[in-house]
Amino acid sequence: MLDIDFIVENPDVVRAAARAKGVDLDLDRLLALHSETKALLIQIEELRHERNVVSKETGKASESERPALIERGRAIGDQLKELEPTLREQQEALQALLLQVPNIPDPGEPVGDDEDANVELRRWGDPPEFSFTPRDHIELLEMNSWGELSRIGQVAGSRSYALRGDMALVEMAVWRLAIDVIRERGFTLLGMPSFAREAAFLGTGHFPGGRDDVYQVEDDLFLSGTAEVGLNFLHNGEILSAADLPLRYAGFSACFRREAGAAGRDVRGLLRIHQFYKVEQYVACVADKDESHRWFETLLGNAEAVLQALELPYRIVRTCTGEMGAGKVRMWDIETWIPTQQLYRETHSNSEFYDWQARRADLRYRGEDGKVRHVYTLNNTVVATPRILAPLIEVHQQSDGTVRVPRALRPYVGGKEVLGTPRPD
Repeated sequence: MLDIDFIVENPDVVRAAARAKGVDLDLDRLLALHSETKALLIQIEELRHERNVVSKETGKASESERPALIERGRAIGDQLKELEPTLREQQEALQALLLQVPNIPDPGEPVGDDEDANVELRRWGDPPEFSFTPRDHIELLEMNSWGELSRIGQVAGSRSYALRGDMALVEMAVWRLAIDVIRERGFTLLGMPSFAREAAFLGTGHFPGGRDDVYQVEDDLFLSGTAEVGLNFLHNGEILSAADLPLRYAGFSACFRREAGAAGRDVRGLLRIHQFYKVEQYVACVADKDESHRWFETLLGNAEAVLQALELPYRIVRTCTGEMGAGKVRMWDIETWIPTQQLYRETHSNSEFYDWQARRADLRYRGEDGKVRHVYTLNNTVVATPRILAPLIEVHQQSDGTVRVPRALRPYVGGKEVLGTPRPD
């Protein structure tokens, strides 16, 4: 969330951000409620102070003075009983509105409503040119007996998957490759739970707006679609020291999404699955925009290193304001080439928040000057499976239905250079 003082001082900036991000925010109501709550809090604090003064005076008063003081103390108590519940209601309502306030997008990012306004930044690698008609990843999985995409529906319903044999090993190999890359770059690996409390989802900004895409398993436990939710709440309520920063975490977890708004899209295959796995990189750094920008580039570079090791063509896209999400200052996507679709499809999202998440999750540190500030947070995918397997096996397929293993991945699959059973061309 944004600092309330910033909102009060910069209402036009906040309104412009809400318009740019398509957020339906009643800012006038928020500002009025803040003013009302502030006035009521001052009134209550004055009454509490007066009650303390009356209490002290009552103990020292004469017999003739004491009844009036006691009566005044009772009257103040009655007033407080009436006003304090109202204050709590107003504070809760104000908090609910503050949770809806979007972050201010970086002025250099493209403004627009949908992906048509996104701006391509650069590309790496050339899409392969085949001398044969390429097969899609579903056909390659089926012809090599690498998946149970039909049968698994009887077990877990639609948008589920089960890999078998070499492809199950390839999925795990991709995790290990990504983990080794990120650990070599100084990130600490954490195996994270797949569920978190509501407060953690509020902390990242996934709630209140994204509830429809989340599975609820208990009253206060929800399945997470990314380890970011847990990593961002790991130090909730603590005051770190500047020497503790930056926090550099790589969270691995099984992830879950309902895909509530994706009806009819990518129903078959590995691109839109309810359960998947991610290695997620997360950084919390000092409250300095230049430092945050450096980490933004670092996280992007880490993900690119994995894709380059997998020898997958990709492009970097600067995401427009209407697509980047309410909490982000900027978001750049990495889209990986899928030959049979003749498209780059999103596989990574690199996100920068400044202190927007930290204020929600109460993430603070004490600077060298002794002042306590909120940290700045960033995150990006290192790799997510099975989505990345679709471009992986399509890009590296051969005319006989086998798939070439990228050189960097071979040590993780027993040194094999080619997977699958050759078929007649």
